[in-house]
Amino acid sequence: MQQPIAILDSGVGGLTVVKEVMRQLPREKIMYFGDTARTPYGPRPAEEVTRFTRQIVEYLIQYRPKMIVIACNTATAVALEDIRSRVAIPVVGVIYPGARAANGRTITGKVGVIGTEGTIRSGAYEFALKQLSPSIEVISLACPRFVPLVEQGNFRSEETKEVVESSLAPLKAFEIDTLILGCTHYPFLSETIAEAMGSEVALISSADETAREISTILHDRNRLTREGEVPVHQFFCSGEPRMFRMIAQQWLGEQIELTPVVWQVPNIV
Repeated sequence: MQQPIAILDSGVGGLTVVKEVMRQLPREKIMYFGDTARTPYGPRPAEEVTRFTRQIVEYLIQYRPKMIVIACNTATAVALEDIRSRVAIPVVGVIYPGARAANGRTITGKVGVIGTEGTIRSGAYEFALKQLSPSIEVISLACPRFVPLVEQGNFRSEETKEVVESSLAPLKAFEIDTLILGCTHYPFLSETIAEAMGSEVALISSADETAREISTILHDRNRLTREGEVPVHQFFCSGEPRMFRMIAQQWLGEQIELTPVVWQVPNIV
C-alpha cells in the first residue's frame, strides 16, 4: 500500500499546501485533516492548540504516513517540536519555508507578516527571518477576522474587501516591499490582499516552498513515489462536511478531478 503524506490544518487553509503538493508531486497520496469543528486556532491558548494537534496526529498515524505536514502556522509555531519528539517520521511546518521565500524576495529588507493572533504572538516568523538575515526589519500584524471569512467560503464579497482593507491599513505606513501570508487560509484572499497592499508589495505564500521542502526531504530519504497506480486521496474534516467539501473542490479544481478522493468525517475527541 502506498504510504501517504499526511497534511493537517485547523480548517480549509492547508488546502493551499495540498494544491501545491498535488501540482509538484502528482504521484503522491495525500491524507488531509481539517479541524473545521474547532477552527480557528489563532485565538486559542498554545497548550490547547498543541493538544488538538497531538490528537490529530495520533489519529493520522494509524494510517502509517511517511511524513506529517503541519500546514497551520499557529500549530507550527507552538506544536512543531512537540510533534517531532513524538513520531519517528519527518514532520514539516510552514513557517521556515515562508521565511526563506520572503528573505530571498525582499529588496529593501522591510518584510511584513500577517497571521493569526497565536502566530503573531509567538514571534516565530520574526525569529526565523532574523536567523536568515539579522538586519531584516519585520513588521507583524494579527488579522483575526480573515480565517472566519475563508471558512465560510467568503472570498471576494464587499464585506471581505472592507475587512481586508481595514485590517491591513496599519501596515501601509511601514513601506514594506514583501508581505508574508502567515496563515495558510490567507491565500484564499490573496487577490483582495494584493489590491489592498498595491502592486509594489510582493505576497509570499508558504505553500509553494513547503511543497518544495516536502519533495527535497522525501527525495533525500528515497521515499518519493516514482511509479504505480493513480493515488486515492483522503480528506477528513471534524465538522460539518458540506462547506468543507465545496471549498476543497472549488480550490483544488482540476487537480482534485484527476484523482479519486475519499471524504470522511472522523471522531477524534
